[in-house]
Amino acid sequence: MRLTGFSEEGADRAVLGVTSSASGRAWRDRLDPAGAARALGLAQRFDLPEIVARVLTGRGVESEEALAFLDPTIKALMPDPSTVTAMDVGVARLADAVVRGETVALFADYDVDGATSAAVMRRALVALGLDPIVYVPDRLIEGYGPNAEAIEGLARRGASLIVTLDCGSTSHEALAHARRLGLDVVVIDHHGCGVELPPAVAVINPNRHDDLSGLGQLSACGVAFVTLVALNRELRRRGFFKAGKEPDLLALLDLVALGTVADVVPLRGLNRAFVVKGLQVARRRGNAGLTALTAVARVSGPLSPYHLGFLVGPRINAGGRIGDAGLGARLLATDDPVEAERIAAELDRLNKERQVMEAAMVEEADAQVVATHGTDPGPIVVVSSPEWHPGVVGLIASRLKERWRRPAVAIAFDRGELGTGSGRSVAGVDLGLAVRAAVEAGLLVKGGGHAMAAGLTVAQDRVEAVRTFLAERVASGVEAALARRDLAVDGALTATGATVGLVETLEKAGPYGAGQPEPLFAFPAHRVAFADEVGQGHVRLTLSSGDGTSLKAIAFRAVSEPIGRTILAARGRSLHVVGALGLDHWQGDARVQLRVVDVAEPRVGGL
Repeated sequence: MRLTGFSEEGADRAVLGVTSSASGRAWRDRLDPAGAARALGLAQRFDLPEIVARVLTGRGVESEEALAFLDPTIKALMPDPSTVTAMDVGVARLADAVVRGETVALFADYDVDGATSAAVMRRALVALGLDPIVYVPDRLIEGYGPNAEAIEGLARRGASLIVTLDCGSTSHEALAHARRLGLDVVVIDHHGCGVELPPAVAVINPNRHDDLSGLGQLSACGVAFVTLVALNRELRRRGFFKAGKEPDLLALLDLVALGTVADVVPLRGLNRAFVVKGLQVARRRGNAGLTALTAVARVSGPLSPYHLGFLVGPRINAGGRIGDAGLGARLLATDDPVEAERIAAELDRLNKERQVMEAAMVEEADAQVVATHGTDPGPIVVVSSPEWHPGVVGLIASRLKERWRRPAVAIAFDRGELGTGSGRSVAGVDLGLAVRAAVEAGLLVKGGGHAMAAGLTVAQDRVEAVRTFLAERVASGVEAALARRDLAVDGALTATGATVGLVETLEKAGPYGAGQPEPLFAFPAHRVAFADEVGQGHVRLTLSSGDGTSLKAIAFRAVSEPIGRTILAARGRSLHVVGALGLDHWQGDARVQLRVVDVAEPRVGGL
């Protein structure tokens, strides 16, 4: 399906001769000549369509691993859980709690990863005969992670063991308070942390400095699942299951897939198996909460990573951002369809409220950047306001990162001199590391996170100093990221070749997401038969190939961007278009739709 003239000759491999698109990017063939030869060999060896072989090769899949990659299994990719530092100690304490019937409290973060971690752990412990308490802190009042007051409340409710989920690795004071109260704590987390760990029975975190498991790319929910595998094994060793059957952990993979996709961890190795097998579980609609949420989100067709990341995830997050932080965990842990429908409806309402709030805040934030820095904000964008809702600052940071193509931090000073901030980064720039360095330098009250996202608390008079510090820390990484402005393209197609069958075949090489980029295809000189604005700043269009075949397409949030303006101005004319293919299951019929990523004007007298 590759077209003549797809790439120009030479080292730059310019696709269709595009060296500066509407978004200012050069289009490059993802494969060099050697890569193209490997793709051809892969196609011939395994009788694969060449376009699929190109996609696999472009994601680093070697010939000997191709079949396993196309059908990843948990069994083949699950390591020995004991390779995770402190796993055996933490699991032994959990097993003691199960055997003795203790009251266990699950203290989870308020985002999707925390909610799924709590639901997975609660469902497994209930199957083992316990009735664990689930506690999710209020983002606005309590902030991130365990706190002394919440721990005291859990002690009063009879908890003897607290399991922190997606938090706890840097909660030194809170866990010291738990110890003084006589409570044991097991931390299950994946966030970066310092060398000194908080006082806990065990800190199960593959990103702690002394961990050699190689599982640092797992989400917290993924770490929780591996912990449950180890717990089942330990209870089996103790003979606990002689009187009953083991919990079916594979039935929980729908929630692990949701947490993995929503937390934007790399979809390689075990993570990829979690999502592939988890989607198979999710499509059976066995989880009442997930089923109710997909219904209010109007998900049509088989559940996909897109649905999890962009329709389901934001609704769960809405509870933690501007409503009841515990809604998501309760939704995913319930088996009552009536309760599930009630919670799903509330999360949908909160999500709509969040969207309105976000739009106004993003507009104000972008204006603030321009007013302060003009067209060059430096290595990092830092904005703040006393009027912003702290539950939405992460979304502001994400939008600013997309707009300015560099790390961004948004801070809400809605409660006085201390502000709550959230940051988002670009590939190759570890923002969490920079934020932790700012904490160690005494510039932040607290802060942490991972490479692509971070949270922080900062005094109002330290904002400029923090901006300067972070800019110095990320400058070289941002410079390198800005230099990588090329758009990697996997192949060229026409509207005629963009069939349902092709998309279904490409899905076998998925799922796509962080660390596993979705395939992008160039559509040379297709006529813009229709284009108009729809929804909240999107551009919907119809592309027509030379033989008259039409392809529906959409460019999200593009109407005021160069891509959208170029499309709208090209009505009736031809454009080169690059985008990702997907299926739109409207009224039960699968139809191909292109999500436009970039466009370029064809060169006069050539491509």
